Amino acid sequence: MTSLEQTALMQLPKIDLHRHLEGSLRLSTLAEIAGRYRLDLPRDVATLRPLVQITASDPRTPRAFLDKFNVLRRFYLSPGIIRRLAFEAVEDAARDGVRYLELRFTPAALARTQGFALRDVISWVSAGAEDARRQYPEIDLALIVSVNRHEPVELAEQVVGLAVDRLREIAAIDLAGDEVNFPAEPFAGLFAEARRAGLGITAHAGEWSGPASVRHALERLGVQRIGHGVRVMESPDVVALARERGAVFEVCLTSNLDSGVAAGLALHPLPAMLAAGLRATLNTDDPGLSNCTLSGEYALAQMLPGFGSTELQSMVHEAATAAFHPERARHAVDALELV
Repeated sequence: MTSLEQTALMQLPKIDLHRHLEGSLRLSTLAEIAGRYRLDLPRDVATLRPLVQITASDPRTPRAFLDKFNVLRRFYLSPGIIRRLAFEAVEDAARDGVRYLELRFTPAALARTQGFALRDVISWVSAGAEDARRQYPEIDLALIVSVNRHEPVELAEQVVGLAVDRLREIAAIDLAGDEVNFPAEPFAGLFAEARRAGLGITAHAGEWSGPASVRHALERLGVQRIGHGVRVMESPDVVALARERGAVFEVCLTSNLDSGVAAGLALHPLPAMLAAGLRATLNTDDPGLSNCTLSGEYALAQMLPGFGSTELQSMVHEAATAAFHPERARHAVDALELV
């Protein structure tokens, strides 16, 4: 791809519906924190990189992918750091031409290292994201709180309760975590309560486990969107169900390659998903961990069969419709139509 084409993709107004704060941290910021707080970690970017970012030598497995977060969690050391990390995540998206961002974060993960109160962590993330939105008025955003299926339901209840108290700031909840070894069923009642309270609902499913997890997310959790969900293609029945329900899939190409969900770009299920009439969007997942941008994801998509600028613009429209604040996301589409 030429530099001119890369610039055009960066300037293209984009929507990112699936980006984790904890996977969006700048290497330079992490190296700075490691030095300032005298962490037992490398203090230069080159040496720190393989500990917190997928590199060429890493096996493409879910375990290798998730292990990076064990190191990343060591950096959540102060309110100022958490607020800064949220600011930088939004800033990086704005600089990449993202016009509407749904940034999800896991309060329990950010709170655990220092024993912070969950309520305070949510406040710090919200403040940092709002600081960035004010400095970069071209981007609008919404926050999603994530809870992990491998952690107690009681912890998730606390997080969802706090989200309900802050509906002006928190748009939705997400179920993440180890979907292979921990079922989502214990969270079904909680998600029903969250829906009734006015929160949007999304859940990771069909990423590291098969299409049965997508069916469960649709039928039992009542989700509006599926995080990843690419393994839905293994079951025609679940494909039909997802199509009937109008479920929207938050697809993340580089992440799927990095974690071994797809064995190669040419084997990624996205073209088959669209051919089957499923609704799909393009997103980053963990741009810091995967060293990617949304512009880069669009460039990757154009390497898939049948993808060009028309298809990419169509996916932006799909993302605007699927956003938990569609009226805000619509501005991105309006800008797109002026390009």
